[in-house]
Amino acid sequence: MVSPNLAASAPTIEFFDGIYEDLSNVSLRRDRQTGDRIVLLIFKQLHAIEQFRSYTSRFSNALKLTDEEGQIAIQPDSVQFVFGGPEGDDLDRVECKFAIDRDDHWDRFMRFMHRYAEANGMAYGESEQEQTEAS
Repeated sequence: MVSPNLAASAPTIEFFDGIYEDLSNVSLRRDRQTGDRIVLLIFKQLHAIEQFRSYTSRFSNALKLTDEEGQIAIQPDSVQFVFGGPEGDDLDRVECKFAIDRDDHWDRFMRFMHRYAEANGMAYGESEQEQTEAS
């Protein structure tokens, strides 16, 4: 049984303790060689780097995804800061990439993503390319 407080709380994503990030997009792929599922989380901004907030909060040593089932701690394979703009120094997006090789971990991640999407007005859709790759 889930406590009412946990059930009422919205799913969250954190790199730094107490600084909640807003996911802009997610891409799900499968590595054809290993069969691992590859997740690419895209953030248009990171609250943790605004006004040096990351210096006043503890780095969680993992990407933390929290929902009514509890917390998922993920060690990203890569975190890439992509810059653009006229001078090339404007943060365009942050891409966080990791692989999931176990079915039970994938199922748990997808339950989190469905809850996060529902709570934040996001919808799942496959591009034509993804549909072709899945066939």
